[in-house]
Amino acid sequence: MALHSYSKVWVHLVWATLEREPMLSKPAAAKASAWLIDYSKEKKIYLKINHFNPDHVHALIDLPTNLCIEEVVQLFKGGSSHWINEQKTVPGRFSWGRGYGAFSVSESAVAEVAAYIANQEEHHRKRSFTDELKLFVERYGLEWHDAETVETVPATIRAGQHPAKAGC
Repeated sequence: MALHSYSKVWVHLVWATLEREPMLSKPAAAKASAWLIDYSKEKKIYLKINHFNPDHVHALIDLPTNLCIEEVVQLFKGGSSHWINEQKTVPGRFSWGRGYGAFSVSESAVAEVAAYIANQEEHHRKRSFTDELKLFVERYGLEWHDAETVETVPATIRAGQHPAKAGC
């Protein structure tokens, strides 16, 4: 990390268990959550909050300047699945599924997103994980594909803008 680099890039990460199976009991989820907090500190990734559900995880991070989103997700998913299996936290072999969601969060919305993550149990009394993820995908102008892929909807279609004015 460069000494004079300044960055504040909040990212709401979401990823699921293999085949979205509810593999994590409440005690296993609590242990994995505590492990992720310690692991994040070790990797110098600021983790504001995380929540392990039986079939998926939410984490709100400030993306460090020396890592890209893909690297953070690899660290979190790879490290946690290794730890869960090593600790025999769940019966049988544990795996995360393919892919993840990464959603930008403005500084003004950090508290709201953190509260949303903290209240996961309440949210999932009303909405399944698949419905929740689909809602995020659509709110962020992405197109939901039932065939396990997510592609960006062209900005010109999404906002009625000229491609040169759409931004990155």
